[in-house]
Amino acid sequence: MLISASRRTDLPAYYSDWLYTRFREGFVLVPNPMNPRQVSRVKLTPDVVDGIVFWTKNPLPMLPRLGELKDYMYYFQFTLTPYEKDIEPGLPDKGQKLVPAFKSLSELLGADRVIWRYDPILLNEKYTAQFHLDAFAAMAKELHPYTRKVTVSFIDIDYRGVKGNLKELALKDFPLSAQERLGSSLAQIARSYGLTIDTCAEKIDLLEYGIGKARCVDDRLFEKLLGCPLNLSKDKSQRQECGCVTSIDIGTYNSCPSSCRYCYANYSPARISANINRHDPRSPLLLGPGVSPEDKVSNRTTESCRSGQLQIKGL
Repeated sequence: MLISASRRTDLPAYYSDWLYTRFREGFVLVPNPMNPRQVSRVKLTPDVVDGIVFWTKNPLPMLPRLGELKDYMYYFQFTLTPYEKDIEPGLPDKGQKLVPAFKSLSELLGADRVIWRYDPILLNEKYTAQFHLDAFAAMAKELHPYTRKVTVSFIDIDYRGVKGNLKELALKDFPLSAQERLGSSLAQIARSYGLTIDTCAEKIDLLEYGIGKARCVDDRLFEKLLGCPLNLSKDKSQRQECGCVTSIDIGTYNSCPSSCRYCYANYSPARISANINRHDPRSPLLLGPGVSPEDKVSNRTTESCRSGQLQIKGL
């Protein structure tokens, strides 16, 4: 079993104490996003958790305690963009805090286990295609010794809440032809620094430019890190273009204080503040002190997906 922590909120940045408690206690309670009264009890012990994917824009709160995860294999999807406070208002300073955090994380874990995400790419009068090329090149120069791969994506305003959040930024049209031109140039920059580049859940095919399709929850990477095969299939709950394999996400929507304008996981501003105030780091639930009598709690079937035959696989 693989754990996703989390597509729904930035657990490392804002809920690291809760995360460490959940892994120490060996289980977590996760409400169904479609029906919060249906709650799954998910086992988190090393015998069933084959790997963890941490999604974050700021891993700093986790860094001092990574030793507590010594019995688990994991890697980070680290989103690091050149956007300013108009788009990412809740993040620490990139140059002073987040770039050093990226480097520190890589020095602790190794470059294979810290994946750089430059996403999503959007265009307006301020953030032009040339802006992205210059910023991407500068960041690739800085980060390439500390990672093996960069994943990019293009803004999708069809997510619930995203269009309204971005309305005042006056986004420019971003047709597939423009995505292709920009993507080909980004690929050249990535290759010049020895970085593999792929796209996350994009319909556009950029393979001719050396840009593959991402598998952000990646069984191939975990097989390499673990030294054994994993019996996992494509995650059918994700978008058709998503290449991820199956995992269990332990986060909750509308709970991230970063307030990034492009975020699809924060679609109800009225609920975000209330949800954040409900958090108790001692609770098995991310939000709230515990289950209520109206909740139906069921044990999620969990088991290791490791094959018994050990082998080292490349990516």
